[in-house]
Amino acid sequence: MSAHMKQTIYRAVSLAAAGWLALGFSTSAGAQDAARTSSARPEKTVNTRATGTFDVKLAPLANDEHPEGAALGRMSIDKQFSGDLSGISKGEMLTSGSSVKTSAGYVAIERVVGTLHGRRGTFVLQHSGIMTRGDGKLTITVVPDSGTGGLTGLAGTMTIEISGGKHSYAFDYSLGSP
Repeated sequence: MSAHMKQTIYRAVSLAAAGWLALGFSTSAGAQDAARTSSARPEKTVNTRATGTFDVKLAPLANDEHPEGAALGRMSIDKQFSGDLSGISKGEMLTSGSSVKTSAGYVAIERVVGTLHGRRGTFVLQHSGIMTRGDGKLTITVVPDSGTGGLTGLAGTMTIEISGGKHSYAFDYSLGSP
């Protein structure tokens, strides 16, 4: 892939990501319901909200395919969380842009390592974002059974937004007994 193509995809994805975040997406009701659904065995859960800020670095990665039509991209994700969730995450994002600058989509997986309200462990977040001519929807959900250590049994959803150039998160979660 040429440097110009990489630059174009990076700009398109950066604009789309900024657009998604600037629009202040809310988590879908279906994802919230799924996150609150308990398994067949009774569990003791604590429903909590964590809030804070994060810094994120996105970097283009090689993309082996160069199809005609929609621009496809691949990026690395590096985040530093502060607040009720303190730690780092690393992951990958796949993106698609179109000839309409305000229409795009992305999926991502990131592994978080840190402390959530004093409990240390890891978990995985799955992102799914879609924007149709500026109207967007973003769902970020904890991958079921991905929690380890003090975060075993973690379930929940996260919303993100940008205000004044700063990224913030609200993480609604439950922590069941393993």
